[in-house]
Amino acid sequence: MIELTRASFQYENSDRGVQDISLSVKSGECVVLTGLSGCGKTTVTRLVNGLAPSYYPGVFSGSVRIDGKDISRLSTWEIGRLVGSVFQDPKSQFFSSELAGEVAFPCENYGLSAREIRERTDAAIEALKLSRLKDRAVDVLSSGEKQRAAIASVYAMKPKAFVCDEPTANLDAAGTRQLAQTLRQLKEQGFTLLIAEHRIDWLMGIADRFLYLRDGRIAAEYTPENLLLLPEADILGMGLRSPHEGKCLPAPSVLDESPAVLKTAGLSKRIRKEVIFEDISLSVPEGGVTAITGQNGAGKTTLAQILCGLARQTRGHILIDGKKARAAVRRREIYYCGNDTSTQFFTASVAEELLLNTRLTEESKDRARHLLKEFGLYEYRAAHPSALSGGQKQRLAIACAIFSGRRILILDEPTSGLDGQNMRLIAERLRSEARRGRTILVITHDRELIESCCDNFVGVEKRLS
Repeated sequence: MIELTRASFQYENSDRGVQDISLSVKSGECVVLTGLSGCGKTTVTRLVNGLAPSYYPGVFSGSVRIDGKDISRLSTWEIGRLVGSVFQDPKSQFFSSELAGEVAFPCENYGLSAREIRERTDAAIEALKLSRLKDRAVDVLSSGEKQRAAIASVYAMKPKAFVCDEPTANLDAAGTRQLAQTLRQLKEQGFTLLIAEHRIDWLMGIADRFLYLRDGRIAAEYTPENLLLLPEADILGMGLRSPHEGKCLPAPSVLDESPAVLKTAGLSKRIRKEVIFEDISLSVPEGGVTAITGQNGAGKTTLAQILCGLARQTRGHILIDGKKARAAVRRREIYYCGNDTSTQFFTASVAEELLLNTRLTEESKDRARHLLKEFGLYEYRAAHPSALSGGQKQRLAIACAIFSGRRILILDEPTSGLDGQNMRLIAERLRSEARRGRTILVITHDRELIESCCDNFVGVEKRLS
């Protein structure tokens, strides 16, 4: 059981935090925290797993109890036995070089017997459908596969409570269904589940309650039935993702051979003996938004990195405006916004990051101000990018892509961790950029984004080894 009583927390040297949070989650119950980016969802999860204030310094008041124990009186080691955490960035919780070792690591760290470690590791790998990848190095896994590996490592520990922060941010539809099935099983087994999530439709058959947070406080509470009955205007006004299951998208297909700015011919990629993808030929029309879809591990990110000249293909050609384009040319023509914002920022402030590699003029500074205001980042212009929330970092990365002026943009999971309001903001801005003649490719599992702004989409098929 999780119990917060009048819990308040303010981060050091920041006005961010939560105020007066009282919350009780019973054994076998699933409670979902949702709301706009920066509303305090992640902070609540950090209070429950003890990371705030022990790892994230700040001022705390109130109490947090897990299974009747006041965690302020427990060591970090003891809290870890009670609460299993799945973070928004799975890489932050990896310690081993290969997947099976990563799943086994928490059990080893707590001194379980070799037999029990083996049994728990095998069971977790099977539950998360990772058997094919058990000997794979974690650094070569796709973002979605890394997410499932992180969930499996927590699953193996069998804690009293599971705390998940945006667990489906990088999962494909199949991975999301697998996670949903796993969470249902955990509920049936009596585990306590607390989930911070923007994409809430997949939780309708799992969650008992949805808590809507605003400005660091619990503003409203809904049952799944009541949330589904809310008018669409109310959902939009609250900045939420849709709670309704999305309509089926048409089958993905290779784009036609109409006039195109970007083409590939027979593009293939192997890493050692493993085939990542093979014979991809596509034609991307100018002035549109094209989605690249496919299962986790299908090679979508690798394809994007090759297209923009950051990785080399094994075979095939890439053409821009009908001419073969070497990697150096592609790096000049194409802006790549990766799926890991922690590796994309290089300056000491948000404003400097946007203006990086841009000649400073009054006109460029004015454009930067307008874009920061549009993306809700202007008040953070002097802040270090590392101080931003996950959703704010995502918006800054997209803003940098737009501000770059390059006519071809490739955005890898651009709406990962974004609430409904900001997802729709990004979708509208991408449509606007396409109308101005820019060519935009988005690698995404986000059906709402596809439905909101994509003109075409291409499916990348996963290769089974």
